[in-house]
Amino acid sequence: MLFSRAPSLTHTCKRTFFSLPSFDNTPQAFRESKVFPYKKEELFDVVSNVSSYPQFVPFCTGSRILNNTSPRKGMEPYTLDVELTVGFLSFNESYISKVTCVPYSSVKAIASSSTPLFKTLSTVWQFEPHSEGNGGETNTLVTLDLSFAFASPIHAAVSSAFFGQVSKQMVQAFEDRCSSVYQSKNRHHTSFLP
Repeated sequence: MLFSRAPSLTHTCKRTFFSLPSFDNTPQAFRESKVFPYKKEELFDVVSNVSSYPQFVPFCTGSRILNNTSPRKGMEPYTLDVELTVGFLSFNESYISKVTCVPYSSVKAIASSSTPLFKTLSTVWQFEPHSEGNGGETNTLVTLDLSFAFASPIHAAVSSAFFGQVSKQMVQAFEDRCSSVYQSKNRHHTSFLP
């Protein structure tokens, strides 16, 4: 009699002592637009003053200009290499960012690809004149585009619950900073765009 043996199918289950959920590290993007009762030059000056970020940018605990790669000459664009430190809960991390300023038009910050904190981080502020039939007052439409992906699953896990609100927090902090810097001008309102 011929006996055949069924092939052995074994499945080994692996269980780890400590594992993190799978977090998608695809960049997340957020956009906020708001009309401010300030000139675009005033708003640009607040955002391009990178040294003041720890005073008003959410979670920014330090800012150090490493290299001003091209001096300011009127309306010519210029770039800065900046070390920024961010802190949240028990995390405190620094990264290098290249900041490109186009006077009175935009400020763009891109995290260095060599930073261990972010897989990608891009922040773009744009300033455009805006009129609402306000009797000649100068208003500016400010748009913030924020795109990021953390390199570490731990940072992604910690940030997943709150980072979607950061663009709103940044715009609110920016508004508060402008109000503080330009408070003597008796400005009136700001309005969100639909």
